[in-house]
Amino acid sequence: MSISRLLIANRGEVAVRLIRTASEMKIATVAVYSEDDARGLHVTLADEAEALSGVGAAPYLDIEMMVEVAKRSQCDAVHPGWGFLSENANFAERCEREGITFVGPSVATLRALGDKTLARSIAKEQSVPTLRGSDGPVSLEEAHDFLRNLGPDASIIIKAVAGGGGRGMRAVSSADELDSAYRRCQSEALRAFGNGEVYVEERMPRARHIEIQVVGDGSGAVSHLWERDCSIQRRHQKLVEIAPAPGLSPELRARLTADAVRI
Repeated sequence: MSISRLLIANRGEVAVRLIRTASEMKIATVAVYSEDDARGLHVTLADEAEALSGVGAAPYLDIEMMVEVAKRSQCDAVHPGWGFLSENANFAERCEREGITFVGPSVATLRALGDKTLARSIAKEQSVPTLRGSDGPVSLEEAHDFLRNLGPDASIIIKAVAGGGGRGMRAVSSADELDSAYRRCQSEALRAFGNGEVYVEERMPRARHIEIQVVGDGSGAVSHLWERDCSIQRRHQKLVEIAPAPGLSPELRARLTADAVRI
């Protein structure tokens, strides 16, 4: 399917990269901007720009406003980039109902993997190893129970159920830290993804962060683009990605890529 006009439902570097790629493909672009992003580079680079009502992250999380802008600007496709609405199945479904192509995974895939607790259950069904963790969102009391049941010297990670990219994530090594960390994760997740639910996993302090890039063409065919080591981070935000991952054995590489494709 060809795309003639693309709405970039994001801001900053994400939007700039998408606009430049679309330009190389001879696709017209429409940028969006909140009231405090009016002078952003992405606004000047796009072929057109549409204002969103409000400031900060909230306008970029407003599904109805984003769809209305896409319709008003006669865009036949929307690219969410990463973050914000990129993993929001409701947004993808809303675009689908309006006949607007959502450039990204299908609604079914987003529902299955956008919810990290559901993604964990899918991994288990496919015999992919997972750390010990909760089967769904947890209350503060349930988080305390999970940490206590891991035993002495254990630590946990609190994570946002929706979204990713290190947002809404805190490491907790003692019960004294848990209350404030839990509240901060909830607040950050709500601001970043519009969903404040969190879950917990056992923390593996010396783990490396290896990601497998997976692509599909919509027909059911799935492949991988090998791995990258994203272990160099600040506050759970990746600073450097190294590909191929150094020191990764051929056997482990084969297991990781096969697991990713199977999921």
